[in-house]
Amino acid sequence: MNFLREKQIEHSLVTAVRKQGGLALKFVSPSYAGMPDRLVLLPDGKMAFVEVKAPGKKPRVLQEKRHRMLRALGFQVFVLDDASAIPGLLKKIAEGGETP
Repeated sequence: MNFLREKQIEHSLVTAVRKQGGLALKFVSPSYAGMPDRLVLLPDGKMAFVEVKAPGKKPRVLQEKRHRMLRALGFQVFVLDDASAIPGLLKKIAEGGETP
């Protein structure tokens, strides 16, 4: 059941990004486990990584490690477990704001 909820949130993210003229690409790195699920690309060169989780679920330890690594490199990384948070998340990406 949680898998279905996660997929629904992910689909909502992809749809919302597309409506803003961007792309939410599935990010797969076979040789580097624990990377976020989506690479969000918005107009004007704005980008961020998004880890999608079922409601209330948290990233695994390896995922948290990858998030810290990406943030240390200066990238925005978000964990999304609620579709209602998508507008605020996209606003933060577009503004280049700090990640939570």
